[in-house]
Amino acid sequence: MADTTGNTSDKATGTPHGPDSAPRKSSWRYIGPGIVVAATGVGAGDLVATLIAGSNFGYTLLWAAVLGCLVKISLAEAAGRWHLSTGRTLFDGWASLGRWTTWFFAFYVVIWGFSYGAAAMSSSALPLQALFPGVMDLEWWGVACGVVGLVFVWFNKYAVFEKVMTVLVGVMFVVTVYLAIRVAPNLGDAFAGLLPVIPDGDDSILNTLGLIGGVGGTITLAAYGYWVNAKGWADTGWMKVMRLDNRVAYITTGVFVVAMLFVGAELLHAANIALSGGGKGLVQLGDILEDEYGTATAKFFLIGFFATSFTSLIGVWHGVSLMFADFVTRLRDKRAGKAEEIASGEHERSWPFRAYLLWLTFPPIVLLFQGEPFRLVIIYGVLGAAFMPFLALTLIWLLNSSRTPAEWRNGWLSNGMLAVAGLLFLVLCVKEIWDQPWADFF
Repeated sequence: MADTTGNTSDKATGTPHGPDSAPRKSSWRYIGPGIVVAATGVGAGDLVATLIAGSNFGYTLLWAAVLGCLVKISLAEAAGRWHLSTGRTLFDGWASLGRWTTWFFAFYVVIWGFSYGAAAMSSSALPLQALFPGVMDLEWWGVACGVVGLVFVWFNKYAVFEKVMTVLVGVMFVVTVYLAIRVAPNLGDAFAGLLPVIPDGDDSILNTLGLIGGVGGTITLAAYGYWVNAKGWADTGWMKVMRLDNRVAYITTGVFVVAMLFVGAELLHAANIALSGGGKGLVQLGDILEDEYGTATAKFFLIGFFATSFTSLIGVWHGVSLMFADFVTRLRDKRAGKAEEIASGEHERSWPFRAYLLWLTFPPIVLLFQGEPFRLVIIYGVLGAAFMPFLALTLIWLLNSSRTPAEWRNGWLSNGMLAVAGLLFLVLCVKEIWDQPWADFF
């Protein structure tokens, strides 16, 4: 993203703290955390939501998908800027706002992790079962994906993790772009879809806001600053590189979602085909692609579907475990929470990091075989919806206060984008809470 601090002085362009601590100019060869956050943030649910938007409204909401990417750029840039400008982690910043942030994060990370673990394993299992029918049941494919993710993250540091994520992103990119070209999009209609138009129909405004808010990332946006530090970037000398990296993240995300909207508009909208929600919708799309373009295209798509789901799984296994390790370390020692601690790799070897890895993997296996308890589904939905306004509003608070060095505080552009993000996610949070069947909860 462009400089959102509003400062154009030499000091604001990012000079390393040490003589050789960081490059003075951004360079493509340093790109990495952005690829990781793009891969983690775009899961099966995001692709299905975009496909459904395309199938229901054609190209009308293309502008909303693009706007969603711009909103997320501002959030990720703000998280990365906090880490680099202060030398402190995001949780350390939250803790400075009061104990309520600690209680919110503790409750969120435990409940969310339990439910997300089952969802990620199930989503990764679906394409494998479709690719290898009859080998084993869906639940056991899910267990295998979770355990493989656990072993991979447990025994590898960030550098290897980033390389594997980059390869899987390459697979996702090739598959989605191939599908977009294969369905022969109407480019005239696509360009018209960049005009901000709200489609007719009930709840069309809320559906549009949902598409904007659902493009690529929840807690993974907060994890971006941790991946920036894990890469070895720990001071303001890396600020330009981080901003280039962040732009790459959401340009990549934009390619994914725009390509899938093309598929929804051309393949599903014209034939009036409705997809199921979640990962099952992508399996259904695989069947449609087989009917239209043959078995090879369907198999190719399922490989991309697996890459999409599995990158989200291992991305959360790594990124949120880093956040949890920082959370526990900060609780035990008020002086902890430094970016250098993440950059050193010590958190990736710590017991809190590995304990949360185990929490994401083994307790959720019960949900694979028994289904998620009704009350847990409601709590998970509400907590998930509440996290994004929490992130946006706390970043506004942190980056406009004396906690952030003056030259790196928000400018008008960043404040405006974060305010839009906060309002958007607050509306979606209220809608999520309103839509829950509370009468059956008690």
